[in-house]
Amino acid sequence: MTKAFMGVRLKTFREQQRLTQAALAASLKISPSYLNQIENDQRPLTVPVLLRLQAAHGVDLQLFSEDESARRLSEIQAVFSDPREPDAVPQAEAKVVASQLPAVAKVLLHLHKRARTAEDRLSSIADTDGDRRVGEFAPALQPYEEVREFFYARHHHMAMLDERAEQLYETALAGLAGAAGASHLVARLRERLQQQHGIEVRETAASRTSDQALRSYDAGTRTIFLATGMDPGQQAFQLGVQLAFLETGALIDSFTTADAFTTSQARSLARLGFANHFAGALVLPNRRFQDAAEALRYDLELLGERFGVGAETIGHRLSTMHHAPGRGIPFFFVRVDRAGNVSKRQSTGDFHFSRHGGTCPLWNVYEAFSQPGKILTQLSRMPDGRTYLWIARTVEHRRGGYGAPNRIFAVALGCDARYADRLVYAKGVNLVDPDAATLIGAGCKVCDRADCAQRAFPPLGRTLQIDENQRGFAPYASGM
Repeated sequence: MTKAFMGVRLKTFREQQRLTQAALAASLKISPSYLNQIENDQRPLTVPVLLRLQAAHGVDLQLFSEDESARRLSEIQAVFSDPREPDAVPQAEAKVVASQLPAVAKVLLHLHKRARTAEDRLSSIADTDGDRRVGEFAPALQPYEEVREFFYARHHHMAMLDERAEQLYETALAGLAGAAGASHLVARLRERLQQQHGIEVRETAASRTSDQALRSYDAGTRTIFLATGMDPGQQAFQLGVQLAFLETGALIDSFTTADAFTTSQARSLARLGFANHFAGALVLPNRRFQDAAEALRYDLELLGERFGVGAETIGHRLSTMHHAPGRGIPFFFVRVDRAGNVSKRQSTGDFHFSRHGGTCPLWNVYEAFSQPGKILTQLSRMPDGRTYLWIARTVEHRRGGYGAPNRIFAVALGCDARYADRLVYAKGVNLVDPDAATLIGAGCKVCDRADCAQRAFPPLGRTLQIDENQRGFAPYASGM
C-alpha cells in the first residue's frame, strides 16, 4: 500500500470507537489537521500511519486492505452490470463504493443475492401447481458455494486453527523434517491417537473405503482405516484431519454454529474444511514452514522435498496460512481440470476469481495441460490494472490398479507483482515493462476487454454494435 485514500473508512472507525479527531490524532502521533485531511481524502493513509493505528488500537489491517477493495470491486461490478438493471453504474463510481464504502457494498451484495434468490424461487413456483411453499425451494447458492464464500470472508477463523496446530506440533511432534520427517510424523500421530484417544490406525485396500475415500473412521471399533498407496505426507494429513475433529471439535463447532448456514450439508462441509485446514497446518506448521519458504524463495520443489509433500499441498498451504503482520506473501491458489472446472480456490489475499462461470483461456493454468509436469510462469494484468505473477503446472492423482483412469489437474499459485522479486520464479521475468504482462480477465461475463481475441461472449449488461455486412465481426459470433 503506497498511496491509498481511505478517509471514509478511517472516519467510520473513529466514530465507531467514539474518538474525537484530536484523540485519534494524538494516538497516531500526527496533528488533528493532518488527520482531517486524511479523512477527507486530501492525503493518503500511509503505511506508517496504518501501523501506528494497529499498534495503538489493535486494528485488523484487513479493514484497510487494498486487496480487499479489489475483491469487493470485482463483486460489486457484477451487481452493477446486471443486464436486468436498466442503468449501468460507471466503473469510477463502483470503485468509490468498493474502496470507500465497504459496509454499503456489503449490503448491496446481500440485497442483490436475496433478490436473485427470490426471483429463482418465484420462477420455480410459476412452474408448479402452486401447492409447494416458497420455503421449500432451494437457495440460489449450492452448499459448496456457500461454504466457499464463508471461508473467503473469515480469515481470522483460520488463524486460530493455525495457532492450535502449531502448538500441538511444537509440544508433541517437533524435531521432524524432510521426507523421513513425514514418516516420523505419521508414527507420532499414530502414537498420539492410540495413547490419547484409544484409536488404532490400519491400512486397507480401496474396496474397504470406496474408490474415493482416503480415510474412514469406525467409531464402534475406534479404528481409522487409511487407503493403501498414500505417501507419508498424505497419511499424515489424513490422520491430522481425524485429530482435528477429536481435539479441536468444539472450536470448529463454534465457527460453524455461530454463523448461519442454510443447510446442514453446508455446515458439514464447513466442518470438514476447518478440519482439513488444521491438518495442513499440522503437517506444515506456520513458523517453520514460513521460515523455510523465505529461505528457499518459495521454490515448490525444494519445499516439497524438505517437508515430504507434493507441490499441490505446498501451494494450497501457502494460500491459506496465517501470517504475522509484515511477514509472508498473500498468495492465491487454484486447481482446475481440462474442462475448466475449478475444484479448489483459496487465498490469503484477494484475486478476481470468476463468480459467473468460466475463466480466462489466456491464463497460464490452462497452458499447463499442453506441457505436463513443466512449471510455467506468467506475469498477468487484470482489467483494473493490477499485475500478478502466476506459477502453474500439472499434477496427477493416481489411485487404483490397471485400467483405473488417472486424474490430471492443473494448479496455479499467484501473488501480486509487488512481491514477485521474493520468488525464485521471478528469475528472467520482466517485472518493469508494463507491456510485458499478459492481459487476462476474471471471465468473459465480467471482463470489459472488448478487443480480446479470445472473448467467447459479451460482458453482462453490454450491448453489441453489430455490422451485418462484416463477417467475423465478433469472436463469439459464428461466421464462414
